[in-house]
Amino acid sequence: QVQLVESGGGLVMTGDSLKLSCATSGRTASWNTVGWFRQSPGKDREFVAAMRWSGSTTKTEDSVKGRFTISRDRAKNTVQLEMRSLKPDDTAVYYCTASTRGLIWSTMHRPGEYEYWGQGTQVTVSS
Repeated sequence: QVQLVESGGGLVMTGDSLKLSCATSGRTASWNTVGWFRQSPGKDREFVAAMRWSGSTTKTEDSVKGRFTISRDRAKNTVQLEMRSLKPDDTAVYYCTASTRGLIWSTMHRPGEYEYWGQGTQVTVSS
């Protein structure tokens, strides 16, 4: 059974940093791509960042490029999202996700391409 469990969310101030972690378990050997999405009230789920499970390719949404970094810790079987210079607009529930499909660069941002999702962790950035 595949499981994705996010942690690390919380309440921070504008300009602060936060590191989210996603603990993974199950048949991860079949995964092709892992990523992070976020959703705030009244809005659609939004792509944040993704990477090949092998670590060979990463993709980051323009609004967070240079501030957010996705990475994988092979020893701990976790996927991290390091967030710096946080802004109130970054406030959302952040979801970890994984796909077994052979996603290409142009499709990595589509939530419908991912089969497995965590329960989400809330990030609130106060001004």
